[in-house]
Amino acid sequence: MNNNDIFKKLRVALQLRDDQIVDILELVDFRMSKGEVGNVFRKEDHPNYMECGDQLLRNFLNGLVIHLRGTKENPKNPSEVIAGHKPKTEYIAKDFANSKPEYKPKTEYKKKPASNAKSRDQRTAPKVQIVEKVKFSNGNKKKS
Repeated sequence: MNNNDIFKKLRVALQLRDDQIVDILELVDFRMSKGEVGNVFRKEDHPNYMECGDQLLRNFLNGLVIHLRGTKENPKNPSEVIAGHKPKTEYIAKDFANSKPEYKPKTEYKKKPASNAKSRDQRTAPKVQIVEKVKFSNGNKKKS
């Protein structure tokens, strides 16, 4: 497992976006553009793939400690910080769950016709066999 794999797994586990990663790297005075961060997460065969060096991963981990724990003067609760990383779509889904949908009843329902005795008798009538039963031997001779 190389540094790129570790970086990708941390990104997924902590639900970080590229702009958040840039902000975390700036906490330790490591400047990197959003595009360069995106290149680190590309596949190895992509022309813009960039290998994640030891220095980048080390600075990211140091910045991540500051991002999650805070500083001595301003400590943070890591679980609250991670809860803030969730995508905005989940908050939108919660808004829909709380809102009441408009109820519009259907105007008319078509009822199925009631079954009668004649149609039941037709269904239970025995089927006529078109082909008579034939016994196949499949080329095997009976043993006597």
